[in-house]
Amino acid sequence: MTSDLFGLVWLVVLLAGNAFFVAGEFAVLSARRSQIEPKADAGSKRAKKALYAMEHVSQMLAIAQLGITVCSLLLLLMAEPAIHHMLAVPFEALGLPDAASYVVSLVVALLLVSFLHVTFGEMVPKNFAVSVADRAVLLLGPPLVFLYRVFMPVIWLLNSFANLVLRAFRVTPRDEVISTFTLDELESIVAESKRGGTVTDDAGIIAGALDFTEHTADEIMVPVEELVTVPQDVTPKKVEKAVGRTGFSRFVVESESGTYSGYLHLKDVMALPEASVDSPIPVTVVRSLGNMRTGDDLDSCLAAMQASGSHLARVMDDSGATVGILFLEDILEVLVGEIHDITQARDSRRQHSVDNA
Repeated sequence: MTSDLFGLVWLVVLLAGNAFFVAGEFAVLSARRSQIEPKADAGSKRAKKALYAMEHVSQMLAIAQLGITVCSLLLLLMAEPAIHHMLAVPFEALGLPDAASYVVSLVVALLLVSFLHVTFGEMVPKNFAVSVADRAVLLLGPPLVFLYRVFMPVIWLLNSFANLVLRAFRVTPRDEVISTFTLDELESIVAESKRGGTVTDDAGIIAGALDFTEHTADEIMVPVEELVTVPQDVTPKKVEKAVGRTGFSRFVVESESGTYSGYLHLKDVMALPEASVDSPIPVTVVRSLGNMRTGDDLDSCLAAMQASGSHLARVMDDSGATVGILFLEDILEVLVGEIHDITQARDSRRQHSVDNA
């Protein structure tokens, strides 16, 4: 009887051990780095160890699988015989022959141990770890790391052999779970989140951001024949009239030869002395244009214009000819939706030159 009770104690201990390794395995696989890294950066030792576990997934899975295998084998060796023996007594008391009692109690013991093992040793810890992965990895990651370091030689041997098998099938082993997504995967995640009600995108900002890289400079540029331009010798007074008529705050400067030498910003013109209102605007006030190609994607254009501080850029074709002007505001509108500028009527940039304003 004492040995049977001892077997039941082992049943509880081994089920708990199996549950620990299963939960730890799924926690390491399911946790998000974005939730753990801030805690690690803040100095949390537990978060640092959890992050280490997430960065060494192959080793953590090895120690988890080793623990699960050992616990499962010990359950059959120590817990099942105790339950088998305890069940055999009441079956014999019912008058069953010894052979029948042995078989029936064995089957019932195996079914009972299997049920407990699958339910409490596998399913419950797995669902727990997946449901609260970020908290579970903080709780279970550090012990896994400790056990890995204790059994490092064994884990190294098992992991090395597993990697050799993978390489034989031309599969590259990875130590860390891939946490990046393709654009199509992100679109699918956003669509599913919107259907589930966890994400709202009434303004279309998320959709615009995902579609952003699919657009190119020539798609949103203003063609040269539709530009609002000012001549190279334009005066502040003429710029003022152009602003009043168009509502625009930036104007491309066109030279006598028809090339574009830069652009004027309203605030630069307003900073000029009042005495120069009828004099040509100095060339030092003219801002330089960025240079883009027709096939450049918008994220590259945005990065280049931000780096140069330019709000406008000429768009050139393969021959180097300017075919249009790209406005920073138009790029941002593709990304976040229409921008309402109090200095701009926004009815259209497709107007004639203001040479005679």
